[in-house]
Amino acid sequence: MNKKLRILLAEDDPNLGLLLQEYLTAKSYEVELAKDGNEGLDIFLSADKFDMCILDVMMPKKDGFSLAKEIRLKDALVPIIFLTAKSMKEDTIQGFKSGADDYMTKPFSMEELLMRMAAIFRRVNQDETEEQPTEFKIGEYTFDSSTQQLQLNGNCQKLTTKESELLKLFCQNLNKPVSRSLALKLIWGDDSYFNARSMDVYITKLRKHLKEDEHLQILNLHGEGFKLIHS
Repeated sequence: MNKKLRILLAEDDPNLGLLLQEYLTAKSYEVELAKDGNEGLDIFLSADKFDMCILDVMMPKKDGFSLAKEIRLKDALVPIIFLTAKSMKEDTIQGFKSGADDYMTKPFSMEELLMRMAAIFRRVNQDETEEQPTEFKIGEYTFDSSTQQLQLNGNCQKLTTKESELLKLFCQNLNKPVSRSLALKLIWGDDSYFNARSMDVYITKLRKHLKEDEHLQILNLHGEGFKLIHS
């Protein structure tokens, strides 16, 4: 028996959310429903894998565009469909910049949504899904996340698991901001005060590991998080 495809549905309209959840469940999908962007992120991060995300754009606490960007930090390949009550061209462009595979304007027919989902799944299955890289070239350094080794000029430094996971997240998002909350939820499991203090210790350790290349920096972004930059 084929495994059911898992869908994350983030929709703040309770009537539409339940209607979509029931419809897609009846069509043999497994659907997790979130009522706002924050809940959507928590559900996504706590699950092993989703096969698709369907995100309402206008949601409280965290809008669909912001949610999609944070989902992309964990999974660069999961398909995303945006739902919106707006039909403005600017919103469509922003949606695709946030990593959308498709975009539907409310009201829409359930059958059309189903067809668009099927088309995306066909494309995903045809693309031999490339594995995410484990080896990164950052400045003068070479980092292999699978062996947790950081190399410079033939010298090898074995990183701890937390150091390696944190550096991999930065490498995947080189020159892009990584939110403190997202990093904590991905690597430590939650963004508690004590975990945040622990992460600061690991950031300091990573800075020491990377200090031989003056063009590499891990910046503090006040109120936002961190950014690994190569100037």
